[in-house]
Amino acid sequence: MWVFLGLYLAGLMVHGEGFNPLVDLWLGMPASWAPAAVAGLAAYRAKNRALALVAMALAAFAAGSTFYVSSLAGASSLPFPSPADIGYLLFYPLVLSGLFVHLLPLRQRLARSVLLDAVVGSLGAASVLVVLLSPLLSAAGGFPSFATSVAVAYPLLDLVVLAVTAGMAAVPGLATGRSGAILMLGLMVFAAADVAYAFRLEYDTYYLGTPLDAGWTAGLCLIAAWADGFTREGAAADGASEGAWTPAVPMVATAAGLGVLIVGTGIPVPELAVGLAAATLVSAGIRTQLAFRQLVTLAEVRRQSRTDELTGLPNRRALYTDAPAVLDAQQGARCAFLLLDADRFKEINDSLGHDVGDRLLVQVSERLRRCLGPDDLIARLGGDEFAVLLLDAGEHEALQLADRLRAALSEPLTLRGIALQVGVSVGIALFPEQGNDLKTLLRKADTAMYRAKTFRTGRHVYASEDHSTGEERLRMLQELRIALAEGELILHYQPKVDAVTGETKGVEALVRWNHPRHGLLAPDSFLLLAEEAGLMNALNDCVLTLALDQAALWHAQGRPMTVAANLSASSLIDAELPDRIAAMIEERGLAESALMVEITEDFMMPDRVRARDILSGLQARGIRVAIDDFGTGYSSLAYLRDLPINELKLDRSFIVSMTEDPRGAALVASTINLAHSLGLTVVAEGVEDGDALDQLGRYGCDQAQGFHILRPVPPAELDDWFTTTTAAQRSAAGPA
Repeated sequence: MWVFLGLYLAGLMVHGEGFNPLVDLWLGMPASWAPAAVAGLAAYRAKNRALALVAMALAAFAAGSTFYVSSLAGASSLPFPSPADIGYLLFYPLVLSGLFVHLLPLRQRLARSVLLDAVVGSLGAASVLVVLLSPLLSAAGGFPSFATSVAVAYPLLDLVVLAVTAGMAAVPGLATGRSGAILMLGLMVFAAADVAYAFRLEYDTYYLGTPLDAGWTAGLCLIAAWADGFTREGAAADGASEGAWTPAVPMVATAAGLGVLIVGTGIPVPELAVGLAAATLVSAGIRTQLAFRQLVTLAEVRRQSRTDELTGLPNRRALYTDAPAVLDAQQGARCAFLLLDADRFKEINDSLGHDVGDRLLVQVSERLRRCLGPDDLIARLGGDEFAVLLLDAGEHEALQLADRLRAALSEPLTLRGIALQVGVSVGIALFPEQGNDLKTLLRKADTAMYRAKTFRTGRHVYASEDHSTGEERLRMLQELRIALAEGELILHYQPKVDAVTGETKGVEALVRWNHPRHGLLAPDSFLLLAEEAGLMNALNDCVLTLALDQAALWHAQGRPMTVAANLSASSLIDAELPDRIAAMIEERGLAESALMVEITEDFMMPDRVRARDILSGLQARGIRVAIDDFGTGYSSLAYLRDLPINELKLDRSFIVSMTEDPRGAALVASTINLAHSLGLTVVAEGVEDGDALDQLGRYGCDQAQGFHILRPVPPAELDDWFTTTTAAQRSAAGPA
């Protein structure tokens, strides 16, 4: 192909103007048909319809050239337009169709920037076209003639194709490496030849046999080279630099279009330069942001691919390819579809890094695979979600497998010297009773999995009543995200008082959700949902912010108050937690004693060493630590020995039964004595009557809180309670 082009160009330069059978027919026609042949072979090799349309476009142009040259019969030119223009003009819709077919399978990966680039490029090119072709339109005298319209159509269609190609190349993965640039270069050469031809035709200066004739052929050759390079590079041409140069196209188009408008209004050159610079900077900023988002998306896709390689499991795409065929083959037989979701994986991934998260997924994958048979299908759907298709199995077999999978993951995993315990929730959907296709089974298993998480059952088989529950859960999750962003979470406060004197020693902050549909919600209604969605860190920060803001307000009012705030178990893996809390306290000018953090015993269960480090970091910064709901866990005494804590809060289950159960009373009294021997303050939760409060005072309990004293209330009501209680205590004390 390149040899034919070289011979044709040399012949044109040697021969000069005018028709020459040797140059125009015997050299020009092979040079025109060779690109069509190259593109046709590329389409045949790749079995690619897009390339087939491109090959047809090149063939249509070559056919038009063949008709044009063979019809000259020694004349210098044919009347314009001629039947040859049909072949020439067919080139453009065929090329555009080829690009469309090329983009169609990739439409899910198309970003909005593709449309933006195409529109901006087209408008910028059109504005420049108006300036370039204005002499032709003016010479036509009013509305352009049919011949002028046909002549103008060539460069206009060239620039439309070029703009679409530029937009396509801006998305990583759609351009094909170097050959994408070759395609655009070919179209640019083509456009330049068309513009030059339109001018010469209008001023009657076009003659056959000039080097201009080789411009179209050179453009055809470059487009054919793109097609050939496309089949040779294939998908391997996927790289981070793909499309990196194309932001210049919409930027230049924007600046050019704006420049044309400014020139049309007669603005002086300095103002014109400022306008062009501003337009270029704005366009560059937009494109930089879009390019950054594309790079982040590409990096995430590559990281997921790397994780798939490490785990050795099929991915979501493979599942969607293989599972339907397996289900079709199982018609008449039972199958079970299991969806597994690892607990607290997001917190581990975010705090310890993606490399630790990847290694965790590798170990999880190995344990899951050991529990399956050779015919069972397993895939990683992404993140910490796995799917299992269990063949020839019903509900009983699926539940047995779910129990085996959960048991396999119950043993701690050691990464970076840290023992991590990863639980798993399993949702089960049955084939064919609950769905005949993969999409339905996946949706119902997902609903069942979240029900297992909600009720902490570990595994759940989908039932018809789960449907409405699943929809409500998704709706609540979206509303919770909005609540965190728009400040719908509020805090109520419950006082902690001296068990003997009744003097207020501090308050505990308890989160509430002021829900727009359901009203005021207690934490049990949404904490688990936040944990599942990976929102606990955001919720913790929200609670700490509100609690410290209120403490600062009380401090300004002359009422220094220690506010206790609960931290979730997921806070365990956040090594920066002590520094972040200390910074929040310092920002508000508060003393470190203004905040106490409360943790439950499950805070320590995943990794006691890391928990001790975090708690030690808090205490080193002057922040006191309390264990909430003490006595409901499994290793309470070991925690008292190993962990740096200041306060122990007895669970309400002990306090409620204390007055009527001697054994319960003995446990409370002995726990208070034990805590005092370790230098800890003891707080009794759930005090609901005066007898319990008096008994705790006799046992030496330091503080108490409960409905008998005051239920959790908003800050304003708590202020009223402070005022009333203080006045009553002063009245009972009598005159000094």
